[in-house]
Amino acid sequence: MEGIEPQAGILRLGHRPKRDKRITTHTALVARAFGASYYFLSEVCDMSVMDNVLSVEKRWGRGFKLVSCGLSYKDYISIWRNYMKGVIVHLTMYGLELEREIDGIKKAGKPVLIIIGSEKVPGEIYKIADFNISVGNQPHSEVAALAIFLDRLYNGQELYYKFEDAKVQIEPSASGKKVISIGGNKDEKEKYNDA
Repeated sequence: MEGIEPQAGILRLGHRPKRDKRITTHTALVARAFGASYYFLSEVCDMSVMDNVLSVEKRWGRGFKLVSCGLSYKDYISIWRNYMKGVIVHLTMYGLELEREIDGIKKAGKPVLIIIGSEKVPGEIYKIADFNISVGNQPHSEVAALAIFLDRLYNGQELYYKFEDAKVQIEPSASGKKVISIGGNKDEKEKYNDA
């Protein structure tokens, strides 16, 4: 996302196309909504996940600079280190506490690649990462961990970001749903306001 620093990318490991479509899609949507500029799905290219993400980008506005899939996690990490000159954060329940480490991550002043796993994460990830970070040392969802991490990284400023080229946006309401079209797209508006 333009204007939100440091830039963040998400590297999703271990996606299993038959089992993980929904949760992987949710990690991408959280990444987008909470300020990440890049989303990488390693090893496989699940087009249903990619299509869902790009469909949201088309309707709700562009948040990502780049969405990519299919390269090995080693390639994505190498690209991040060499091209972006960034740091690597691995979200794991075995890591150091987020609240104690977040200032060090911010002070690095570099783009942050956040690694989130699905199935068992390769042991070398713990060594490759500059920071192994825990959002609570208990088992829970990578979606929750990612949302909390990004919110702490950006101090809540990501919640006020206006997405480029949006066709629709939500008008906050105390009761009910109200979606307004931007640029006169009546079909999109009716699609969301039929609650």
